[in-house]
Amino acid sequence: MNPRYQYGGQAVIEGVMMRGRDSAAIAVRRPDGDISVKMRDIDSSKRPAILKAPFIRGVVTLIESLVVGMESLMYSANESSEEEEQLSGGEVVLSLVMAFGLFILLFIVLPNVIVAFMQKHIPSVVLVNLLEGVLRIAIFLVYIVAISKMEDIQRVFAYHGAEHKTIAAWEAGEELTVDNARKYSTLHPRCGTSFLLIVMVLSILVYSFLGEQTLGERILSRLILLPVLAGLSYEVLKLAGRPNPSVFVKWLSAPGLALQKLTTREPDDSMLEVAIASLNAVIEKDQASSEAAVI
Repeated sequence: MNPRYQYGGQAVIEGVMMRGRDSAAIAVRRPDGDISVKMRDIDSSKRPAILKAPFIRGVVTLIESLVVGMESLMYSANESSEEEEQLSGGEVVLSLVMAFGLFILLFIVLPNVIVAFMQKHIPSVVLVNLLEGVLRIAIFLVYIVAISKMEDIQRVFAYHGAEHKTIAAWEAGEELTVDNARKYSTLHPRCGTSFLLIVMVLSILVYSFLGEQTLGERILSRLILLPVLAGLSYEVLKLAGRPNPSVFVKWLSAPGLALQKLTTREPDDSMLEVAIASLNAVIEKDQASSEAAVI
């Protein structure tokens, strides 16, 4: 088993989801104090070769991560709640639809509505698109700061820190214990927070090639180009996670690392235990799959 394998994860409600080569594990701290672990198979080996190609694989991974992430959130919401407080599937779907709608409204529609009123006073299309990108990043930062004040979100951010510390301990080749994980940083170059910020930075470069557009054309083109930006950003994120990345990659990933100071918190020992349980589950599954393949 290669200790440098790039495991990834996601903080959920009172827990952590870790993703391995062909599985994902969701570990959640239940109200009674026990840790509940659920495994989910992810068979990516049957994908056509074209879906594993650079840039395309980023879009595929993003879609797959959204599906697994939604399932993980639903499971964690129910496992971490008392029986009478559990959510139905319909309530979870409605919440996710509303969250996606809010994303479109805040980060695509709102910046373009603002620049649509201002572009008549700005002679350069490049400057207009630059202003749009700056507005989008500013809205994102305000949003992160606002939600970071919420107590429930602060706990999710602490589990986010536990996820990063546990992965860092594994990548350093250390035994997965609370003491070993605790000493690592809550920041990690392959974080989803960094991914979102890289998308926004690259959007400024990509949209700068577009000419003058109406408000409707601006919004539509941004939606259409989202997969392109996702594919580019995924490749940058992969490069940032490698040893000794280039200066350009470091420059692109530096703002995301800084932003993680807002989206992560120092976890307590119980949170690290949950993250370790999740990562151990996918590691054991990977080891079992490797041994079965050899036999």
